[in-house]
Amino acid sequence: MADTALVVGSSGIVGSASCAHLLDQGWQVHGLARHPQAQSGVTPIAADLRDAAALAEALKSIKPDLVILATWIRGATEAENIRVNGAMVRNLLDAVRPAGSVTHVALVTGLKHYLGPFESYGKGTLPQTPFRETQGRLDVENFYYAQEDELFAAAARDGFGWSVHRPHTIIGKAVGNAMNMGTTLATCAVICREQGRAFTFPGSPMQWHGLTDMTDARLLAQHILWAATTPAARNQAFNVVNGDIFRWSWMWERIAAWFGIDPAPFDGIIRPLEQQMAQDAPLWRSIAANHGLAEPDLARLASPWHTDADLGRPIEVVTDMSKSRRLGFAAYQPTDDAFYDLFTQLRADRLIP
Repeated sequence: MADTALVVGSSGIVGSASCAHLLDQGWQVHGLARHPQAQSGVTPIAADLRDAAALAEALKSIKPDLVILATWIRGATEAENIRVNGAMVRNLLDAVRPAGSVTHVALVTGLKHYLGPFESYGKGTLPQTPFRETQGRLDVENFYYAQEDELFAAAARDGFGWSVHRPHTIIGKAVGNAMNMGTTLATCAVICREQGRAFTFPGSPMQWHGLTDMTDARLLAQHILWAATTPAARNQAFNVVNGDIFRWSWMWERIAAWFGIDPAPFDGIIRPLEQQMAQDAPLWRSIAANHGLAEPDLARLASPWHTDADLGRPIEVVTDMSKSRRLGFAAYQPTDDAFYDLFTQLRADRLIP
């Protein structure tokens, strides 16, 4: 009998990639989301992690071996993020407890573990890079820490293994996702091409000139399953990035070339995408109508605020993967190819022209 996985946040970038990888490896997959999207081979479960009673009812017949938690809800303040997202982890692990089947729970967080939450993003004392898992928690409120604490408590209580995965900015496809740099840049490039507008880097001089890395959702899915099935990786937190490093001055030109446009020269001035794209919703609707696209609502494709947060940072952000490498995880993904693969998929799915 195949192993069974419950992927929470199955409609998101990480969740959908995890579902696809698990299916490819022969797992039975249940995908939970508030509004699950159809995915071949995945059994959908509609539930809200904030509603403990309804969640328990929705999961009462599911006996997962592996649980992947790859979702969160953004609140107005970090205190609200902590309250809501901590409770969501607690409710989920309480709901799967009666089955007694769970052997591993994987929690996906990110580099805000080292950088701090959006309220204090890159402010105050800047952390040392490259980020390593041995670096302790920052002395600030952070909902990632609350999520981890709920995971650790449930694991100690119920005896399952756990892993925490800290990707950098994730490249992958999802519609309606709150943090989606790849699709955000794709829609921006399309608008620039269609309107003859300058394709202008929105971020800081440090991000333009400095080194950085990213995470392909497909590689992250591989990493999650590797950690869940590798004894030496049990009860460990890991950074997860593609394995290459680049400068945005190089990547911006490559993205522009894919869309057949010329990038604007960078003059060192930050021009946030939230401002560049503030009035573009009607324009995107017109582009979608003209090209027969599947999603006319720009807000369901682009998340300029998140891309601005990443590209506006005042420090180089480079992530150390030595811990995983020493334990045998060797997967590698060139980041420019990750962008190209995403753009090709978006075009095939009629999400961009």
